[in-house]
Amino acid sequence: MATYTQSGGKGRPTLDINEALSVFLREHDTCCEFFRGFHWGLWKDGTPGQRLALLPPAQEHILAQTDGKVRFANAVLALSKAFALACSHEEAKDLRVDLAFFQAVRAALVKSGGGGGKTEEELEHAIRQLVSKAVSPREVVDIFQAAGLQKPNISVLSDEFLAEVKGLKHKNLALELLRKLLNEEIKVRGKKNVVQARSFGDLLERSLKAYQNRAIEAAQVIEELIDLAKQLRAAHQRGEELGLTEDELAFYDALETNDSAVKVLGDETLRLIARELLKAVKANVNIDWTVKESARAKLRSIVKRILRRHGYPPDKQEKATFTVLEQAEAIAGNGD
Repeated sequence: MATYTQSGGKGRPTLDINEALSVFLREHDTCCEFFRGFHWGLWKDGTPGQRLALLPPAQEHILAQTDGKVRFANAVLALSKAFALACSHEEAKDLRVDLAFFQAVRAALVKSGGGGGKTEEELEHAIRQLVSKAVSPREVVDIFQAAGLQKPNISVLSDEFLAEVKGLKHKNLALELLRKLLNEEIKVRGKKNVVQARSFGDLLERSLKAYQNRAIEAAQVIEELIDLAKQLRAAHQRGEELGLTEDELAFYDALETNDSAVKVLGDETLRLIARELLKAVKANVNIDWTVKESARAKLRSIVKRILRRHGYPPDKQEKATFTVLEQAEAIAGNGD
């Protein structure tokens, strides 16, 4: 492929396109190997609805393999790059339908999962344009549709949606869907409440690690993630129960309120500290405070003074101050 690119089409064009085809066919075989024992003939001959129905079991088939998602995503990317060089060859054109299937499964697996640079996205877009004549260019890779769910806009935290995910036939796919949605929810929470996001992020990672090590089955992890989603929902409601705004709750959580030494202060005092901290942070945080150590030092001093004034445990003050400053950065990042 490098030779073909460097030659600029001069010298050995026929041999070079054959070399490119050879690479493409090799990568095609690699992708086909992932689907050994899986029947996907309807992708070529079926209706758009039948093609869509193939995606959930296809994803399940990939996810059931060791590191299947990552290995398959890399294999399809390699196949796409090879096709970009061999696409003028008739034999490569004949396999456009296969390429479209592999790309649809890959897109459904990696959608909203992060990663991948702009170059790769542009390449895949170009490839999809090339294969569009072979397969109807429908949006078949919507993550909810591909999972067999009919309510793409429903909240991840609602009981109805969680019950629907739990009832999915393909458990590995249901698990992958929950992982992506919870990751996104935790990321959003992190912009408002760093302690809450860190806590739930750790719980999510622990559950997924046990599954990746095959210590527990997919169905059990789904139960854990559904419980985690419900805890996230409950955490969101804590502010109302405590009479705190969302920002005040974030500083309340930063105070390590579950620590026994801190608990003795009582909710009323902790709520008062949280409100004072938020007021002080908003009065002292400006656009460039995160890069000016003098401004950070001033805020650090104010935070410690507030903690001391309310009798916050001395041995806990340093860590609480650090966490409060982290939370202050989150507020500054949001432009609040």
